[in-house]
Amino acid sequence: MSRHFITIEDLAYKDLATIYAGACSPFDDETLKGQGVALIFERPSLRTRASSSSAVQELGGYVTFFSDEEIGLDTRESAHDVARTLAQMYAICALRVRDHRVFEKMRVATNDEMSLINLLSDTAHPTQAVADVLTIAEHFTRGDVDQLSGLKVSYVGDATNVARSLSVALLRLGAHVTVCAPEGYQLAHGGGEDPFAIASGSLLLSDSPEDAVRDADVVYTDAWVSMGFEAETQRRRLDLASFQVNESLMKKAKPGTVVLHCLPAHRGEEITDAVIDGESSLVWRQVFHRRSAMLGVLRWIKKEDHD
Repeated sequence: MSRHFITIEDLAYKDLATIYAGACSPFDDETLKGQGVALIFERPSLRTRASSSSAVQELGGYVTFFSDEEIGLDTRESAHDVARTLAQMYAICALRVRDHRVFEKMRVATNDEMSLINLLSDTAHPTQAVADVLTIAEHFTRGDVDQLSGLKVSYVGDATNVARSLSVALLRLGAHVTVCAPEGYQLAHGGGEDPFAIASGSLLLSDSPEDAVRDADVVYTDAWVSMGFEAETQRRRLDLASFQVNESLMKKAKPGTVVLHCLPAHRGEEITDAVIDGESSLVWRQVFHRRSAMLGVLRWIKKEDHD
């Protein structure tokens, strides 16, 4: 049975630990020798496509890219038939999809014979969360993710799929997470990546950006208008205007607080130039660790004994 990386919540702690360790440790570039990875993108991508492609090639494999127009999941062709087709030629399929339910359809259709990686869905963004954990650990604990217990991380803005996976990943490491968002944009219970189901760490919901950043070690934000919500642009800008991560807000944080953003950034909306380009920004190390995260996930998937 193949391994899948679909949500952070799905994985046992030992598997997450293996991914974190494999992300930054020396590797043998024969891990994927002669094996193909299919990349399916229903939504646009820069960092995810670049990091996925480079990681596969560094491990000796090859990639084939399929756009939404070429495949048309559940429109041109059923997700079940797409999965059955790709499983004849590829060991792994990594997908950026609109509907998280596609993963279950493809898993069932192939009897778990082809590994699936979630490169972003409407529910979760687990590879981004791994990259975020690696970035935070590199800065605060010399790369030791197990030492992040007690760290305070505040997410400010629209609580997206990124916020859900980030929260789950950090809570499982014992961190204290505050999600600060206005009514209608806050985390909700349930779903395939549920921070409220995690027993470790602590989760606090807030609607005050000033309170959220006051004691935070990390301040994280994401775009207010995510893919698929373009029709709501004007309303979202109004509703989230007071949740901008700017110089004034960061002055309320303690010295040494760092800033993260998963990109793409809408500069002047959720974050200002002075903050994202400032000394406290770790945004470009996040980009670097998107590749690290994919290396870790791919190495874990192909671990020979699956123990």
